[in-house]
Amino acid sequence: MARDSRSDVRLDSPKGLRVRVLPGRGRQSRDSFGRATEAIARGMGTPYFLIALTLFCLLWIFWNTSLPAFLRFDSSANGFTALTLVLSLQASYAAPLILLAQNRQDDRDRVQVEQDRQRAERNLADTEYLAREVVALRLAIKDMASKDFIRDELRSLLEEIDRREDRSASETVARGLKRD
Repeated sequence: MARDSRSDVRLDSPKGLRVRVLPGRGRQSRDSFGRATEAIARGMGTPYFLIALTLFCLLWIFWNTSLPAFLRFDSSANGFTALTLVLSLQASYAAPLILLAQNRQDDRDRVQVEQDRQRAERNLADTEYLAREVVALRLAIKDMASKDFIRDELRSLLEEIDRREDRSASETVARGLKRD
C-alpha cells in the first residue's frame, strides 16, 4: 500500500478542495495580496495620486511636444497613443483592485455588523434582566412598611395604651369609691 509522501495532506477536508493552482501558497499569501490591493486602492484614492498622475501626463505631453523629434517616443499627431494605452492599462488594473478592496471591506463590515448585533442582543438581555430585578425590588419594597406607616401605627398604639390606662385608672377610682 503506497502512502502519500506530501506533508500537506489534510484529512479534515475533502480531496477535491485541496487542489492548489500555485503550490506553496497558503492563507497568509492571500491575506498579503488583499492587504496590498487595499493599500494600492487606498493610495489611488488620495489627492497625491491624482496630482502625481496629472503631473505624469503633463510631463509626458511636454516631453513629446517640446523636445526634439529624435527624443520623442509618442507622437502628438497620433493623439498620444502610448499615453492612452498607459492610462488604459492603469485604469484596467485599478478597477479590479478597487473591487477587491471593497470586497474585503464588505467582509469586515459584515463581521462588524454581526458583532454589533450580538452585542445588542447581549445588551437587550442584560437590560431585560435588570428591568425584572428592578420590578422585583419595587414589589418587595411595596410590601415593606414605610417610616410614616410605622409612626402612624405607633401613635395609634400609644393612644390606645393611653385610653386603656385612663379607663383602668377610672375603673380603679370607681372601685375604690364603691368600697367606701
